Amino acid sequence: MQNDNMKYPKLLEPLDLGFTTIKNRSIMGSMHTGLEEMDGGFERMAAYFAERAANNIGMIITGGIAPNAEASAGGAIMSSEEEAAKHRLVTDAVHEAAPDVKICMQILHPGPLANNRAMVAPSAVRSRIARHAPNELDKAGIRKQIDDHVNCALMAQKAGYDGVEIIGSAGYLISTFLVRKTNLRDDDYGGSFENMMRFAIEIVEKTRAAVGEDFILIFRIAAMDMLDGGMSWEEIVTLGKALEKAGVTIISTHFTWHESAVPTIATMVPRAAFTSVTGRLRKEVGVPVITSNRINMPDVAEAVLARGDADLVSMARPLLADSEFMRKAVEGREDEINTCIACNQACLDHTFMGKLTTCLVNPRACHETILNYEPVTDAKRIAVVGAGPAGLAYATVAAQRGHAVTLFEASSEIGGQFNLAKTIPGKEEFYETLRYFNRMIEVHEIDLCLDTRADVAGLKAEGFDHVIVSTGIKPRTPDIEGIDHEKVVSYIDVIKGVRPVGKKVAIIGAGGIGFDVSELISHAGVSGALDRDVFAAEWGVDFENHPRGGVTGVEPKVVKSDREITLLQRKDSRVGAGLGKTTGWTHRMTLTRRGVGMMNGVEYVKIDDDGLHILQGGQPVLLEADTIIICAGQDPLRELHDDLQKEGMSSELVGGAFEAMELDAKAAINQASYMAAAI
Repeated sequence: MQNDNMKYPKLLEPLDLGFTTIKNRSIMGSMHTGLEEMDGGFERMAAYFAERAANNIGMIITGGIAPNAEASAGGAIMSSEEEAAKHRLVTDAVHEAAPDVKICMQILHPGPLANNRAMVAPSAVRSRIARHAPNELDKAGIRKQIDDHVNCALMAQKAGYDGVEIIGSAGYLISTFLVRKTNLRDDDYGGSFENMMRFAIEIVEKTRAAVGEDFILIFRIAAMDMLDGGMSWEEIVTLGKALEKAGVTIISTHFTWHESAVPTIATMVPRAAFTSVTGRLRKEVGVPVITSNRINMPDVAEAVLARGDADLVSMARPLLADSEFMRKAVEGREDEINTCIACNQACLDHTFMGKLTTCLVNPRACHETILNYEPVTDAKRIAVVGAGPAGLAYATVAAQRGHAVTLFEASSEIGGQFNLAKTIPGKEEFYETLRYFNRMIEVHEIDLCLDTRADVAGLKAEGFDHVIVSTGIKPRTPDIEGIDHEKVVSYIDVIKGVRPVGKKVAIIGAGGIGFDVSELISHAGVSGALDRDVFAAEWGVDFENHPRGGVTGVEPKVVKSDREITLLQRKDSRVGAGLGKTTGWTHRMTLTRRGVGMMNGVEYVKIDDDGLHILQGGQPVLLEADTIIICAGQDPLRELHDDLQKEGMSSELVGGAFEAMELDAKAAINQASYMAAAI
């Protein structure tokens, strides 16, 4: 594609590897999707990757593929020509869609995170997040693992891949050889760091010898592993230089192990927070270096490259969110990019729960053969009532397909509950989603009627063919004696700032909204998501001095809340257990560090001048609260739909108006997109 947009000269510059060229500096980074294992998954994976290849990405790295059975817990393996043949569907599809796009297969040996009884590691040290300890490798076992990595790379080459990425980070097998807490050996593969990195170097040397010189060989290292006692900066540099000498084409930098207590990819993490670490390593090695993590817009990627922090920028989730990311950048349509908000709800949360990956803001991700927005042959006049996430998704998809859509919104702006979410510290990325939908309303010529409360008479008079009722929810009022007391306020009023909050606060309801409200009222100063120094201080990361792991000896500097806050729930389960699998722990840890109390198994008795009276374990407790915030769930607003049905008009419910048990933008956007694709 012609580079006519000079806003991104670094991002769109080709990279000459000597034997081949990557056409620009963008990489779709590795992300396991679940397509790798499902029936018909290769056909779907082919469509998924080919769509991104056709839209000007420079290189693609697949999700992780295991080199042998002990590396797999029922997941995909590449160890035979039969398995390689299946991958031809993927590589052929990518090269047919864009002959100049490279695709590399990631070789992932989870080691002690494989969670099967055959899993192996340098020492029998159980990971904090694993079910049981791995089997310690003997010398023969080490040779087998090396040979299996080499064989996997050879099979990838036979499958038509342009290269492989060997992952040596994240707490997976290779990385456990590199850290003293997991490598207790005293033989040739343990003790000194030279010995500890021998396993990684031998894999690279033997792989390079097997695949030849004209094959991309990427090695991914933990440039800052976020582990107490993790790798030192000197060890990382030593490893990088040894990898270069061993024959890697590119070094990819990763940050953190899965068991680390520092968030690196959640929405609370600043954009491009870790790229300076890559930049330091880039000065030490002579091969191109990839950086990653929270780079979600073209200008962010361009700035990273312009600073000299990397030669290539890896963006995995942003390419889930918008397959046309790079095409839009080239064509100067950045405002049309459906930006990754780093929520993790439909991607990484799904991955770690064994579900198929997709994207909250783009339900087509990994569903390209199933969910498509085909042009209509019989355009309808459609009214969408309510411009929250569900209404916006329905309206934009229906209009994109060719229907004439009028979008009614009772308030003065689109967004619905997203307008609450965007004000929570750490969730500023929601502004991007609203920017995207505002632009889609313009692009697809949707008739937007703000400050307009649609009713049956008006809709009937307009003669719409179909009405979508996406009127959302209303907060549920629990049946508690004294619920009308002046101390009691709604979470909506708190988030909007229209009701004051006192110094002693009880929050009824510990779902996602309860945690958001707790974050908001316990927070002081600049959001860590907007300031890397604030983020680093809050999580105890030292970017400047880079102690072992980046965190050893660094105490988080937590600003205790000046409020006495208690978060309560009826359920006996751990408070916050229902939060996202990959981000819930960060929210619990943040609030705990700020001194927010959490109580479960609570029975609410009454509210009076003294505060909130509860029973816990059958024992009476008084919380002397001067503000009691209700976050006790929602009920659907569907009266308009009921009235339309009585009038015999064609209407459907979507989003919170359809089901409001728990606010769920992922479910709302998904449901709306499928409905709009079908009409």
